[in-house]
Amino acid sequence: MIRIIAVLCNLSSPANCHEQTFTTSDVSMQSCLMGAPELAAWMKEHPAERLAGWRCVIGKQDGRGA
Repeated sequence: MIRIIAVLCNLSSPANCHEQTFTTSDVSMQSCLMGAPELAAWMKEHPAERLAGWRCVIGKQDGRGA
């Protein structure tokens, strides 16, 4: 299982950023690092936000935060 942790910023207020976590088992680590398809699909549905960056983490969320 791979978690994709995306940093998204509001286009109308660029300093307003937050993290969004996607969990998938359909993407390899290499594919994730190159830009997972889940990110592209999510960005199409949320045109008011800009993808500022992302990171890929193997395993489940451990409750300590991203």
